[in-house]
Amino acid sequence: MEQSPGKLTLNLAIVGGGRGCKVILSLLEKSSLDFLDINIVGVCDINPRAKGLLYAKSKGIFTTTNLKDLFKIKNLHALIELTNDRKVFHDLICLKPEGVGVLDRNIGRLLAGLFNIDQKLKSAANQLASARAATDFLIHQANERIVVLNPDFTIVEANEPYLAAVQKPREEVIGAHCYEITHELTAPCSVSHPEQGCPMMDTLRTGNSAHVIHEHPVKGGQTIYCDMVTYPLKDQKGEIIQVIEVWRDITDELATRWERRLRAVKADMKKLIQEDRLMSLGKLVASSVHEINNPIQGLLTFSKLMEEMLEEGDPGPEELNKFREFLPIMSRELERCGNIISGLLSFSRQSTRKFRRLDLNQVLREVITLTRHKMELQEIQLYLNLHTTPLIVQGDVNQLQQCFLNLAFNAMEAMPDGGKLSITTQWDKSEELAEVTVEDTGCGIREEDLDHIFDPFFTTKEEGEGTGLGLSIVHGIVRSHGGKIRIESRVGAGTKFILNFPISPNP
Repeated sequence: MEQSPGKLTLNLAIVGGGRGCKVILSLLEKSSLDFLDINIVGVCDINPRAKGLLYAKSKGIFTTTNLKDLFKIKNLHALIELTNDRKVFHDLICLKPEGVGVLDRNIGRLLAGLFNIDQKLKSAANQLASARAATDFLIHQANERIVVLNPDFTIVEANEPYLAAVQKPREEVIGAHCYEITHELTAPCSVSHPEQGCPMMDTLRTGNSAHVIHEHPVKGGQTIYCDMVTYPLKDQKGEIIQVIEVWRDITDELATRWERRLRAVKADMKKLIQEDRLMSLGKLVASSVHEINNPIQGLLTFSKLMEEMLEEGDPGPEELNKFREFLPIMSRELERCGNIISGLLSFSRQSTRKFRRLDLNQVLREVITLTRHKMELQEIQLYLNLHTTPLIVQGDVNQLQQCFLNLAFNAMEAMPDGGKLSITTQWDKSEELAEVTVEDTGCGIREEDLDHIFDPFFTTKEEGEGTGLGLSIVHGIVRSHGGKIRIESRVGAGTKFILNFPISPNP
């Protein structure tokens, strides 16, 4: 709908099609303001038989039972929430399009007051006073923080919630620049902090409503986060004469949303680690098959020999001596197979993350047990130099196993034709840190790739040879354990990963 000359057009949609909706529609039908065109462009209620919804439908107004349909309405300025349901109000705040405001159910009384004032004032001078009174009424009756600004950023008017938020008296606020009051800056936000954005500047530039989320420092060293929306006030020529800025404190709401997001990220990380463990398990099983096959063949040979001796009759002293020779060998080989299987079963077992005091040296020994045979098959020489005393840290054994296993696999894949793998642990007593170094003599990493090596899905391998998640998972595990990781590498000379973990103090 086109804006009438000299009037500000306000397109509103109503959420809640009950009695309150019908009252507002009837009020707008019977009365009008000389300075403001208020258009109800949509009504939503989950009850298709709600009185206000049916009344709106009879007047040709768009109606729906789906809240999201209202967001498709063009040139929508604000939503009036009449359900008095906090969840509905929260959903509106979260889902509404950028630049669309949300008004609470007090708007009905506010409109009634506006129309009563307007009916008493007919002359041009009185109409101007009416517009001023209406603005004051809107500002001072609203629960949100509202401030009226001149195009030069000076504050014309501010309501009590705004004054309480900035913790300054009215006489200090009126006439001052908004950026001085809200941010204690000497220049507009768009100049001092261009990364934050300034809705006031956007409105002055485009002539339209604008929206942004700002950080606001408050006394006590704390910071609050405000959802800020600006609305332009224009003269008969269409030029902006003032801007209304509405704040809404969303600090608690953001904290809740971040907590939910953090829980989701942690769940995704746990899932990625488990999937990566299964991929690693596949590699281990492939090499363990060969490692288990050799002792099994030896056991079969010894079993056959002993069986043939027994078939010839009762064993004599010579046969018994051979039995005594065979049995310890068979026991050692069976124990070796059992250890391999136990290691694979322990590694594959999915368990909840549990931090406890553990020895990094022991975790590394378990990883080496799982990977030693694969290194031998690739002709990789292992140099293991572990600190003489236990390096006790607070950690989850499964995640740390996965971390070191990924680094070992990464090194082995960098040395397909053999090489040297050195694993060293140290205790930096000055910093109370346990340091683990994993160094290979493989192909190395290009300098331009080093900044991205821990990025998810980044890989230097050929397509189909890797997911690009291994090192990002390593990085995530190290960080979740309060540690740090850095990398040194040269093409053709090899790669070194240095991991630091805080030593756990004695209980």
